Amino acid sequence: MSEQNIIIEEERLRQFIDSYQKLTILTGAGVSAASGIPTYRDDDGNWLASDPITHQDFLSKEVKRKRYWMRSLVGWPFMRDALPNIVHDALTNLEEKKKVSLIITQNVDQLHQRAGSRSVLDLHGRIDHVICMKCKFLFRRQEIQDWLHLKNPLISHGQIETRPDGDASLETNFDSANFKIPSCTKCGGILKPDVVFFGGTIPRGRYRYGREAILESDALLVIGSSLHVYSGYSFCRFANDNQKPIMIVNSGPTRADHMAEFRCQVDCQKLLASYTLS
Repeated sequence: MSEQNIIIEEERLRQFIDSYQKLTILTGAGVSAASGIPTYRDDDGNWLASDPITHQDFLSKEVKRKRYWMRSLVGWPFMRDALPNIVHDALTNLEEKKKVSLIITQNVDQLHQRAGSRSVLDLHGRIDHVICMKCKFLFRRQEIQDWLHLKNPLISHGQIETRPDGDASLETNFDSANFKIPSCTKCGGILKPDVVFFGGTIPRGRYRYGREAILESDALLVIGSSLHVYSGYSFCRFANDNQKPIMIVNSGPTRADHMAEFRCQVDCQKLLASYTLS
């Protein structure tokens, strides 16, 4: 897209934001891509790598849990050390100007919060927490990381390729059968990242909270999401059903394009690079 077209789209975004007193903002993986966190899909919505682990496989198959924690041992530091980018900062500025009812994020990286946003709904959970599936006790992810390093000191990482949500694709020279995985120190239950894996269920309260914010808002702004996952798409349907205007900013087509009043097929980083919201 030409520089002139980007300027035009920036103005459309500004007009949309200025037209409404309160916005609910829905963000996806495209918002965090510039922070070094890979996305699951390309601009056309196609998978970029093999399918992620499912909720049922994680709970029912120890070999799957070992594979996940082995890869997460390597991938977690990339997620932990990621920094907010210009989009996170811009949305924080919007919140400070009292323009935001709620940021509903499909991301689990906590980058909105690190940028200073306070009104955030972590729709799919947060990767920096680990939960016991039996007693529901919460652990810090870094605490689990330290345990994994202590119990698996001879791991050779080999070639590392970061993947979405703290995962990594790597070559190893050790038998994964000997890889030790953590269990709950309180009850011995299975430990799982406190995120909604594919095939898992989002708590009803999160949907209710997001819908209430949309009803209290004047419009819905979607940034950096293809909306292929139903959880995010459902908020667009809800907004549309309740006559809330929708604007979508995403570098590729989305599942809700037909509902949008305005559609900017631009990388959100480019679109907000000069939009300081000052």
